[in-house]
Formats: sequence, structure tokens, C-alpha cells
Amino acid sequence: MDKAGRYARRFDKVLGYIASHLDQPLDVERLSRVAHFSVFHFHRQFSAYLGVSVARYILAQRLRRASYWLVFQPGVKITDIALDCGFDNPESFSRAFKQTLGQSPSEFRRRPDWAGWHARITPPVSERMDSMEVRIVTVAPVMVAALEHRGAPEKVNDSALRFIEWRKSSGLSPVASSQTYGIAYDNPETVEPEKFRFDICGSVDAPPLANTQGVVGKQIPGGRCAVVRHQGSHHKIGDSVWYLYREWLPGSGETPRDFPVYFHYLNLASDTPEHLLQTDVYLPLR
Repeated sequence: MDKAGRYARRFDKVLGYIASHLDQPLDVERLSRVAHFSVFHFHRQFSAYLGVSVARYILAQRLRRASYWLVFQPGVKITDIALDCGFDNPESFSRAFKQTLGQSPSEFRRRPDWAGWHARITPPVSERMDSMEVRIVTVAPVMVAALEHRGAPEKVNDSALRFIEWRKSSGLSPVASSQTYGIAYDNPETVEPEKFRFDICGSVDAPPLANTQGVVGKQIPGGRCAVVRHQGSHHKIGDSVWYLYREWLPGSGETPRDFPVYFHYLNLASDTPEHLLQTDVYLPLR
């Protein structure tokens, strides 16, 4: 591994430590020891490498985790979320949440403004990719129940809530009995927001019954696929998609099949630290 790679590895270790210890005090001295950097230079090194200060990065990660818990774990008290995300008390949590995201935690829980959330919160930048392992696999068809999101990418989480509502009513656990998929019909960076299409899916043994959430039956076709494993935030999954298209596909001799890129979520953002998220990205091939 070259010097740049070793340097990146040390910062990856720091970011992993932060994600695993958001409920604990995180000071520069402690983090510099994790990275084996000088405490006198660590803050500047961190800011130069990530483009954001240590304190701002940590606050963003705490608020990011709290946001997911507020919406996707409605049974957890706001006070408990505040403490579990590393805030000294509910008051400091509410103040930071309101200042950063423009809504109080209780307002966000009732009516989450995901568009504002995406615009205001600092995105994670830990997923830096030089090369990725691409495997060619042959997959079987998968029958899925799908909720068709149509509209701004920032509002996909609103659709996810409806899908979770349907999943609970149907008794399909995302761990024990149903795998979770996403089908990306459009590139969110190039399509007009109102035309963006994305299906949120869960594997099923039979087509879903008529329901108020609008979930319908579909199939992810079987066949050959190129697959890479994306590690980390779902918000950076586009980097892995682009790696397949820009780096791997031109020299592979392969031709994409007439079906969009799709994702298999091996764990879920609602209950997994971001640095531990794993998603397999499939590019269907002829």
C-alpha cells in the first residue's frame, strides 16, 4: 500500500471510531490517538482531508443518526435518542437539531422535511474509492412487493415510511423473512426531480394483496449481473454505481441488459451505524 493509501486508512479508522462511539465523549486528543497522529496537527489534518472541522463532522453524524431514529423508531423516546446520540441533555439536543435542521426533534418526527435535511446536514465523506472488486454472478428471479416512489430523490424516505407501514401490517420482517431491495430507474444527478423513479422493494413468496399504501407486485429478473459491495452511507452509493459504469464497464467487454441498476440492502440505515452499512449494487448484463 502506498503512502496515500496508508494515510487514508488511518482516517478511515478515525471515522469508524467516531461512528461507533457517538454516544461517548469524542475529543481531538482521543481521536488523534486512534489515528496515530500528533494532537497538535490532527485538527488541521482532519479539516484538510475531509473539508470540515472535527466538531462539525461529529455533530452532523450525531444529528444524522438521531434523525433516522426519530422517524424510523417511533417507539423510542426523544430523551433516550438525545443521550444515545451523545448529547449531554435533551435541551442541547433540541437546540442543535433546530439550529441545524430548521425543525425541532418532535416536529421532524411528525413531519420530516427530508429535502431540507439533505440540504442542511453535512454529508459523510468517508467512502473514498480507488478500486473495487467487481464480481459477475448469475442470480435467480426475485418476486418483490414494491412501493413506487415518484418524485424528488430527497423524499424517498417518506416513501420508505409507507413501505415500512405496509411491511408491518403484512408481517414481513426485513431480517427474518424478507430481503430489502431498491430499483433505481433514473440517475438522480441528471433527471428532473419530479421525474425521478425509484422502487422500494421487499422479497415475497406471493404477490401482495390490495393495500392502502399502494404496494404492488413486481419481479427482479434473473440473469447475469456485475456486482460490487458498497460500504457505508446510502447517500454515497452513487459513487459505487459510477465506478461500475466509468471504471469497470468500458474495459470489461460486457453489455448492460435492459433492466436498471438495483440495490440489495444487506442491513438497514434505521438500526445500523453508517460506517457498517453494506449494500450490493447490481448491474444487469446480457
